[in-house]
Amino acid sequence: MSNSDVYNDLTLYITPEKFYIEPKTSDELLVIDRGSEAVTVHRNTGQIPAANSNKDFCGLLGSINLLAGRYLIIATQRDLIGYIGGHPIWKLVKTELIPYCRSMLHLTNEKLADNNTYVNMVENVLATPSFYFSYSYDITHSIQRLHDLTPDFWQQSMLQRADNRFVWNRYLLEQFKETNAKRFSLPLLHGFVSINQCVINGRNFTWAIISRRSIYRAGTRWFRRGIDKDGNVANFVETEQIVESSEGDRASFVQIRGSIPLFWYQKPDLRYKPSITLDLGVDVQDQQAACLRHLETTAGIYGRQVMIDLVDQVGSEGRLEKAFKDTISYLSHPSVRYEPFDFHAECRKMKWHRLSILTDRVALDQDDMSYFLILSDGTFSSLQEGVFRTNCIDCLDRTNVVQSMLAHRNLEIVLRKFTILSYDQKLEDHRTFESLFKNVWADHADLISIQYSGTGALKTDFTRTGKRTKSGMIQDGINSLIRYYKNNFNDGSRQDSIDLFLGNGKVVSPLAPPPGWRYITFPSVLLVATAMFVASVIFPAEYSSECLLYLMFWGGMMASTTYYIFQYGVEFVDRPKLTPT
Repeated sequence: MSNSDVYNDLTLYITPEKFYIEPKTSDELLVIDRGSEAVTVHRNTGQIPAANSNKDFCGLLGSINLLAGRYLIIATQRDLIGYIGGHPIWKLVKTELIPYCRSMLHLTNEKLADNNTYVNMVENVLATPSFYFSYSYDITHSIQRLHDLTPDFWQQSMLQRADNRFVWNRYLLEQFKETNAKRFSLPLLHGFVSINQCVINGRNFTWAIISRRSIYRAGTRWFRRGIDKDGNVANFVETEQIVESSEGDRASFVQIRGSIPLFWYQKPDLRYKPSITLDLGVDVQDQQAACLRHLETTAGIYGRQVMIDLVDQVGSEGRLEKAFKDTISYLSHPSVRYEPFDFHAECRKMKWHRLSILTDRVALDQDDMSYFLILSDGTFSSLQEGVFRTNCIDCLDRTNVVQSMLAHRNLEIVLRKFTILSYDQKLEDHRTFESLFKNVWADHADLISIQYSGTGALKTDFTRTGKRTKSGMIQDGINSLIRYYKNNFNDGSRQDSIDLFLGNGKVVSPLAPPPGWRYITFPSVLLVATAMFVASVIFPAEYSSECLLYLMFWGGMMASTTYYIFQYGVEFVDRPKLTPT
């Protein structure tokens, strides 16, 4: 274990006054005073007193201050995903929150209930699939970035040298940052990791996908759209494809996705698809300035960019697409090329083979930008000098389909470079691997979609099988209905949970003001009207004019109440309470 690795097996000793955290492979000892919250690191000379309890755990994730006081957050269970460059990569399975305070008697019943809600929020974020970590490998950086850093970089702790964009528990680890607790602080990545040992033509190699979700402008589908004034966009994800040969050659291909970098929103109001609206409160110059900040930030990290825009070019999506295209055209950034492709229009009536039009169109860009390749002897063979930035409206379903096709093309090029594939062979010829590739990218689509929208992705039947199927369309319909329910009735609380976890939301009590009168009255009237309408249909032995009048009355009540519920839809939506939307 190097001096910058994070301790991976620890024991927590709990006494009335302090927490003692003891690594099993070191004589360091982390001590937390439960009253003053002071954090110190000592040499372990046997000073741990008799503890009320002790427990083994596998990682210190940080702490958070709630209404009852501060809570310690530890990882108690992990699963091994695989190895990258010989370093084990783990998935977080189970966590535990442990209060610093010894009792809750200082809280009123209302504050106790709110505190329990906050605890549940933190637990729900940590239970969202999936968080990943490594004790010895920095999974927040691509391979190319790791090989483009100074020697001083490697003297820093894992937390200090991590990419701030992708450390989801950075806020939770603030209490430990100023102490000498660097080897105790375990950074968490949120996204997707798949590491696979593969064989083609009798040659072994490792194929991996790592997707890193940004903490900036993080949140849920309806409540985090577009850009902020600092140039951060919603649902920004960096996806890296890694190939490692048995001889030790390593290749990396990076793509990014992110919401359209303009000020726009879709406010949930119970309609299936709220209208896409450019923020009229922001003038054109501010739109352009924010977009420029985003372009310059990504250009500074990735180099030149091909911005693949997959939104519809008609209707409300079309108006947003035009604004995006006009902004990019006006800015004329030297590192940016805009590539629109109306996914739905081009592929309508299940003509999915037409996606090859797009991949052919950007093939020269992909060849020019290349990919990162470092040989087993440590010499650089090639660098990736640009990136594809792909978006649709949600940056989920359409985006994943296109990203998987670009990754497939890159993988074929890399395997030929490694002489695993001959130049007259295609990946499609190797059905076992081709099936693995498609299923991993479909799993990737589902997980990134669950993290943002609450359900699995749409169109994954194409990703898994290479064609659109009727059963896939039915599953898409089911997922769309689940998305509708969650986005309207769950996502406010989920957004609050993410904001609390990332330190963007202030802990308050009471947590929520009482709902307005419409919230109680209209659903109650609708419930009664529906019950009476059903009763008027079922119970009469024969229908008289009086029965028909009852049916008309209660049917009218159902229709009018439903109309008014949708008229005032924003009042029935679960909205965030900790941050403005």
